[in-house]
Amino acid sequence: MKHKYAIIGPVLLLLIWQIVYSLQLIDPFFLPSPFLTLKTLWDIVTSGAGLIDLAATLKRVVMAFAIAVVIGMPMGLLLGASERVYRSVEFIIDFFRSTPATALFPLFLIIFGVTDESKIAVAAFASALIIVFNTAYGVIHGKKSRILAAKIMGASRLQIFRSIILWESLPQTFIGLRNAVSLSLVVIVVTEMFIGTNQGIGHRIIDAQIKYDIADMYASILLTGIIGYIFNAVFLIAERRFLKWTSK
Repeated sequence: MKHKYAIIGPVLLLLIWQIVYSLQLIDPFFLPSPFLTLKTLWDIVTSGAGLIDLAATLKRVVMAFAIAVVIGMPMGLLLGASERVYRSVEFIIDFFRSTPATALFPLFLIIFGVTDESKIAVAAFASALIIVFNTAYGVIHGKKSRILAAKIMGASRLQIFRSIILWESLPQTFIGLRNAVSLSLVVIVVTEMFIGTNQGIGHRIIDAQIKYDIADMYASILLTGIIGYIFNAVFLIAERRFLKWTSK
């Protein structure tokens, strides 16, 4: 029932956009009509060059996110398993997690050069910290009553970790994964704008802005938002499907 209301937001956005365009509250040159923008968006996702840019961005995002998961989840589980150890490195995690990823661009450029590796590395680093924090938080704040009951029943530390703590951490871990994939997309698109590349949605946005191809710029921005929305929706669906037990 609630899903039928999901269309209201996009329709409202397009309506407001069309009203602003029709009343020329903003110069039409700088704000093209929503229908022209949507047509341009369709041309991007159906054209060869547009698909190449889309594929390049998605490849970098998936690689950065995969690296972040491989590093972040095990590290978060290990740190969360010992609250004393986590508290000892909490400042480092929070410091870098609070540092804007854009401020780290020069460092990664020095290490990796003007390559795809630098884009993927900075996105993976920022995203891994989000996953580490949320996974460790989920482990630390697992339901103590279940852990205590398992100890009373004679379960070993490994059994408790594998059968209780790991599962208890998953809801918070999923929150971290959703935030991390969104951050990966944001960082990759920004790096495509400002770190040398000739492919990617970020490159397309900044190139359209330089050429004053405003419709293409808006369409590319919309495409980025759609990708982010899809990533978030996929994780929400997976969370609802595999974590039904969390409501019990």
